[in-house]
Amino acid sequence: MSFARGTPPVPDATGLELLAQELIESDAASVLGTLYFRDKGTLLVNPATIRETLQRLRAMGFGELMSVHGVDYYPEEPRLGVHYELLDMDALDRLTVKLRVPLDAPVVPSVTPDWPTANHQEREIYDMFGVIFEGHPDPRRILMPEDYEGHPQRRDFPIGGEPVQFTIDEAEGRSYTR
Repeated sequence: MSFARGTPPVPDATGLELLAQELIESDAASVLGTLYFRDKGTLLVNPATIRETLQRLRAMGFGELMSVHGVDYYPEEPRLGVHYELLDMDALDRLTVKLRVPLDAPVVPSVTPDWPTANHQEREIYDMFGVIFEGHPDPRRILMPEDYEGHPQRRDFPIGGEPVQFTIDEAEGRSYTR
């Protein structure tokens, strides 16, 4: 999957399929599919095998976990997703690894023991989307207060908040602070 100058630093469609086939040969349940869209390669993986899949990808050269993101695919099911962005520094290849979990069982194995950079990113995904990372060393909220109810980045989260108090409201006897 190395590239000549001027080509995008991502696996091409053929390279992506070869990579997926190699992963499937080592564990048939790991890869659910591939996507190649707008010059970007993506592996769709089984959530239960995410740690092993990322370890195999690391052995294949994708040694850098650049970011971990949460996604809400509302109204589709499985609704919640986690995206891992990997980088092969030698070949300048980028790869996205995606998984999806249902809303009634949003549990994914934590990759923090293997990739310490995922620590705070997994906590943020838990806080904002409600995905539980099993085996995470510190599964607390990171952005919202501990007693906060809900996950504000979910698409069905109620939009709103506190009304803004204007002086005209107080003059008319409507005070939102008393």
